[in-house]
Amino acid sequence: MEPVEIDVGRHNPGVDPGLELWGWEIPVYLFLGGIVAGLMVVPALLELRGRKPEGAGLRMAPWLAAVLLSLGMGALFLDLGHKLYVWRFYLAFRPTSPMSWGSWILLLVYPVLVLQGLGTAGEHGRRFLRTLAGPLSGLVDRLTALADGWRRPVLTASVVLGAGLGVYTGLLLGTTPARMLWNSALLGPLFLTSGLSAGAALLLLLPLTTEERHAVARFDMGAMGTELVLLKLYLTGLATGGEPQRIAASTLLGGEWAPQFWALVVFAGLGAPLALDAAELRRHRPFTRLAPVLVLVGGFSLRAVLVAAGQDVSFALVP
Repeated sequence: MEPVEIDVGRHNPGVDPGLELWGWEIPVYLFLGGIVAGLMVVPALLELRGRKPEGAGLRMAPWLAAVLLSLGMGALFLDLGHKLYVWRFYLAFRPTSPMSWGSWILLLVYPVLVLQGLGTAGEHGRRFLRTLAGPLSGLVDRLTALADGWRRPVLTASVVLGAGLGVYTGLLLGTTPARMLWNSALLGPLFLTSGLSAGAALLLLLPLTTEERHAVARFDMGAMGTELVLLKLYLTGLATGGEPQRIAASTLLGGEWAPQFWALVVFAGLGAPLALDAAELRRHRPFTRLAPVLVLVGGFSLRAVLVAAGQDVSFALVP
C-alpha cells in the first residue's frame, strides 16, 4: 500500500484516533438531565400559576428528580477518564465554559430540590422525613420552615436552575465546533424543550388528579410542538450551510442515521404522542400511557442518535 493512500485515503485506523470517544454513558446522562429539568420546571410553573400540588405525582417529583440526577451523574462519572480528579471542577468557575456552568448548576440543583420537595410534602411525608432523619430531625424542621417561608423564591429558583440544566445538556454538544452535527446554537433550546417534554411525560405516568393530568398534558403538547419547530430550524440551518454542514445534515435527512431519527424521534417520539394527547384532550378519549412512554423513547433516541451520528467518521471528516 502506498504511503499516500495510507495518509490521504485514511486506510490506517490510527490516522483519526479518538473520534468515537463517547459511549452509552453520555446519552443516558443527557437524557436523565433533561428529565430532571422537566421535573423541576413543570411542577414549579404549575404551582407558581396557582395550582397547588394535590396528586402524589407532583409531590414526589422533586425526590424522583434527585434520584434520577444522581443516576445521570453516576453515568457521567463512569465516562470520565480521570475519575479521581472530578473535584477539580469546583476549584474555579469559568464563565465561558459550558462544563463549568454545568458543574455548578448540578451542585446547586440538589438543595433546591430538597426545599421544593419539603414544601410539597404533606404532614404524613414530613413525619416520615423526621423519623428517617433521626437525630437530625431538627434540621428537617428548620429546612421545612425555610421551604414554607420562602416558597415562591424556591419555586422560581427551581424554574431557573431547571431551565439552565436543560440548556446546558445541549450546549455540552453545541459548543464542539469540530462536530458539524453538534455545532449549532439551537441544540441548547432543543434539548431544553425535549427535556421539559420528557419530564412532563414522566409526570403523566405518576398518580395525578384529573385537572393536573390535563394541565401537564397541555404543557407536554406545547413542548412537543416547540421541539418540532426547533428540529426543523436546526436541520434547515445545517442543510443550508456550507458543505460540511450539508454533509452532516444528510446523515439525518436521508443517510445512515435517517431511519432511527425519523422513526424513533420524529414519528414515535413527537408525531404519535401529539396525536394521542390531542385526542385525549379535545375529543375526551380515555388517557393512555402509550403517549408519555413514546415521548420518553423519543427523548432518549434524540440524544442517542445525535451523540452517535456526531461521532460518525463517514461525515465527521471532510477530505
